[in-house]
Amino acid sequence: MAGDISALQNAIGYQFKDESLLDKALTHTSSVSERSLSNERLEFFGDAVLDLIICEFIYNSYPDYSEGELTKIKGLVVSRKVCSKIAEPLKLNEHIKVGKGAEKFGSLSGSIAAGVLEALIAAVYLDSGLKQTTELVLGLFKPYIIEAAESQHQGNYKSVLQQYFQKKHGEAPVYEIVDEQGPEHHKCFQAEALWDKKSLGKGWGMNKKEAEQKAAYNALDNLNLIEEDSHSDGQGKNEKTEKYTSSSKKQCKAAECD
Repeated sequence: MAGDISALQNAIGYQFKDESLLDKALTHTSSVSERSLSNERLEFFGDAVLDLIICEFIYNSYPDYSEGELTKIKGLVVSRKVCSKIAEPLKLNEHIKVGKGAEKFGSLSGSIAAGVLEALIAAVYLDSGLKQTTELVLGLFKPYIIEAAESQHQGNYKSVLQQYFQKKHGEAPVYEIVDEQGPEHHKCFQAEALWDKKSLGKGWGMNKKEAEQKAAYNALDNLNLIEEDSHSDGQGKNEKTEKYTSSSKKQCKAAECD
């Protein structure tokens, strides 16, 4: 095995009770005569463990996100690209056991390192169980989860508002449909965001979900929580708000809601 395994254990912040699990996690198929002696089975298992931990974390951390948004976050985080990025500072490539055929290509591919990281996760799970593995995984993946979740905030103003109020007041705003206009087949709805029975903002939409998003946006704007465009001359927020409000009015007018 290349590299000092104690250095790797220090890097991941975990000391194995059974180092044979670590040894197997670092064993690439190119270095053994039988595939069963390699890390392939651990990689398969680690992929499932990683999925479970990431999915549970984002499910509990982002209660206002839709199934589709959670799926996108998971897809961004549980990827070979992210796993290989995480493997790099851990210097996993220095510890992987590979055959001569793989060694002649010099530095190993990111996909091999990513697979070894998944095998390593499975090894920790088998060595200590889910709690310890969860601490390891979140310690490594949390920055990427936050980054992916923030990328889903674009247009998800309800989630932004909810997180702000949960941090500041310990509970989220509620939404009520306060008005609806237009023919039955093409209604337009007005939603109001409320906290402690106080109005935070209202918004119109072509459906209730859109109306709530627009109410949340206007609530954020009223609280001065909408970030200005860094390229604007200071009027970016007002221009964006005006554009957002105008869009709502145009849609409602098209639906004969004004």
